[in-house]
Order: sequence, then C-alpha cells, then structure tokens
Amino acid sequence: MTDLAALDAAPMPGAKPAQSIYVTSPEMKRRNAAERRFRLYGLVAIAISLTMLTIMLFTIVRDGTSAFFQAKLSFPVELTEKVLDPKGNRDAAEMGKVTTIGYTKVLAQSLMVELERQKIDLGTLTDKEVAEFISKDAAGGLRAMVLADPALIGTTIDSTVLAGGRIDGYLKGRVTMESAKLDSNITPEQLELADRLRVAGILSTGWNWGFFTNPDASDQRPEAAGLGVALIGSAYLMALVALMCLPVGVAASIYLEEFAPKNRWTDAIEVNISNLAAVPSIVFGILGLAIFINFAGFAQSSSFVGALVISLMTLPTIIIATRASIRAVPPSIRDAALGVGASKMQTVFHHVLPLAMPGILTGTILGLATALGETAPLLLIGMVAFVDNYPGLPMSGMMDPATALPVQVYSWASRSDPAFIERSNGAIIVLLVFLVVMNVGAIWLRRRFERRW
Repeated sequence: MTDLAALDAAPMPGAKPAQSIYVTSPEMKRRNAAERRFRLYGLVAIAISLTMLTIMLFTIVRDGTSAFFQAKLSFPVELTEKVLDPKGNRDAAEMGKVTTIGYTKVLAQSLMVELERQKIDLGTLTDKEVAEFISKDAAGGLRAMVLADPALIGTTIDSTVLAGGRIDGYLKGRVTMESAKLDSNITPEQLELADRLRVAGILSTGWNWGFFTNPDASDQRPEAAGLGVALIGSAYLMALVALMCLPVGVAASIYLEEFAPKNRWTDAIEVNISNLAAVPSIVFGILGLAIFINFAGFAQSSSFVGALVISLMTLPTIIIATRASIRAVPPSIRDAALGVGASKMQTVFHHVLPLAMPGILTGTILGLATALGETAPLLLIGMVAFVDNYPGLPMSGMMDPATALPVQVYSWASRSDPAFIERSNGAIIVLLVFLVVMNVGAIWLRRRFERRW
C-alpha cells in the first residue's frame, strides 16, 4: 500500500509540476496583460470617437448659432403717395403697377431722412452706398403690406427691415475691416457707418423668426433665406413615410414570422429583405427616378415622390426590427394562448403583437429618424430645386414642389456666399434637434412599455 501511494504521488514523466492557484504563472500574466491592453485600446477608441464628435458638434454650434439671429434696421418710413400711388385713387390695379423698385426708393429716402435727423456722419458714402444697408428683400415685404392695406399710403410708419448680408455678417464677426478691403460688395467706410448706426440704435441684432418661416432666397438675398418650405416638406415626407411603411412593414413581419411556411420562397424573401437593408440609398434614388418619375409620370420634387423613395429604403429596416421584436416574445405566451383555445390569429393579434409593440415603435421611429437625414435619393428626384413657394395643405400640397431639411443643408452649403454657409450650419442644428427628439422618444417608448419575463 505504501508503494502504491508513493507511485500515485510521484509525477508522471514529462508532466509539468503542479502549481498553486494562488501563484500567478507566466501564462496568466500574459493573458492579464493582453486583457489590460485590449481594455486600453477600447478606452482609447471611445475617447477618440467622443473627442471627434465633440469637435464636430462644437464647430456646428459655433458656426450655426448666429443663423438664429439677424441684423435689422429700425427707422420711420414715409409712404409717399407720389411714388406709391401717383394717381391717388387707391385703385389696387394701379397700385400693383408700382414695382419693388419704387418701394426701394421709398425705403432709401426714409433712411437718409432719419440719418440726417440724427445728424449721423456719412463720411464719403453716397446715397446708393447707404441704401445698400437695406436688404433687397425689404421692398417686397413693404409692397405686400401696402397692397394689403392701401390706407397706409400717405402716412409714416415705424418699420423694421432686414439689413444686407454683409452688414449682418459684420455684426456677427463674419465680415471684418480686412475682408471688406477685398470685397466688392462692402467697403470699410460702410462698416464704420454700421458702427455709428449701432450706437444710434438704428441697427441692431435680434431673434430671427424668419429663419424658421421664410422660404429659400436667391443669392442676392441670403439674409432672407429660411427653412419654411424645408420644414413643411420634411413634415409631409415623414407623415407619408410613416403611413406607407408602418402598416406594410408590420403586416409583412407578422406574416413572415408567424404564418409563412418555411420553404425556399420565404428564405429567398428574407435574404432579399436583408440585402435591401444594406443597399446604398442613392440606388433607391435611381429607382425612384426611373419608376415614379420617368415611368409613372409623378410630379418631380414633390413630397409624395420623395416619400415613395424613402419608404422603399426604410421598409426593410422596419421589417427587420419588427420581426426581431416579435421573435423576442417568449414562446410560452403563444403556448398559453393556444392552450386555452385561442386561434392562431387571436394569439398573434391579442397577445404577441401588444407585447412586441414597444420594440416595433422603437424600430419604426429609429427608421424614420434615419430617413429624415437622407439626401442622396431626394437629390435624384429633383427635391434640390430652388423652391420659394410654400406647398399647399394636405393632401393636395403633398404633390406640390418642396424640399427637405437635409437637401436644404446641401443646397446652402454648395453656395459661395458665407451667409449661406452660416445658414447651412443653423439648419444642421435644427435637423440634429429633430433627430435627438426622435431618438429620445424611441428610448422613452422602450422604457415605458418594455416587459420583462
């Protein structure tokens, strides 16, 4: 027995000597070191990502916040009857013959009168150079106001009009004395006069509501450009995409997950859905251009065509998310419903679908948020066109020409005037706010209605 015990205790030839688990071996040290390096790599990657994201957001906010403010001129305007209604009969047809040129003259003369009244030194500036302080958009707004109320002619009103783009840029720091020396649209003397107007209270900066309500403007009036048409177009676009994608996506997901037989056809459908979710968005734009515009003959650049294209792109994502939510419902729920005599359809619609609804809503909202930021498909169907008229009310307005927020950002960023670059950054901020709200809403819905088993 002693000899057998000694043989059992003796190590086998070539075997490693036994080590205590309390003693760190060289192999364990290498594994621990590799794990620490991997954690360090992950932390470095996260830090780099957050740093780049912070820099990007800081740059956008720094350059785009000024778009929410606008330089304005405040002075009394004398609506001269001799210019605006030469015949004095207050006939709308006759008054309509006076173009914006006449109203520009009235504004310029009133500004000169106010400068003389306050004894503001104009230096060597001519009347024309002083008149350039007023935005070219101001005359159109004044004309519309007078035509709507002809009784204003012959009176003097307190008016607040937009200042020109270069003056607005000077108040925001985008235009400087050095850049004015190289700019044919502004002179250092005009900027010096702008300083004197600020001291006199004629020139000031205020909140720019027109940025959210005005339509796009031409290159000659960047200070008047707004997101009004783009916001309406995006609202129409998202409403139509939701109406098209949610019923079809949920119905297709329920059929494929609960009712469809498992054969080669359903396998092919599932593979194609997964492949469509990975197709570049510009391919859907080419498809929409070929089918909906060239073949079907729908109106170009309308919200309806844009919604059709975006729906084709978003539908696979919603189907995949919905199927995952349905699949996450425990089989015991189905077994219990079937066990008490419920039919297959009752089981799905009364038990499975309500439990999967939080995930379905979350996936749908995230899919719509992704669709809201798409640009390439909309460019190909013509939604990048210059649109300065608001689309009509639903439903007819959804066939009118419109644009969308990401397309408006692209349009402004492609223009040379720095004022449009500022507005493109401001539009990006608005778009990011919408995306954050939609993502927060998705998270809230998941937390609010989530069930745990």
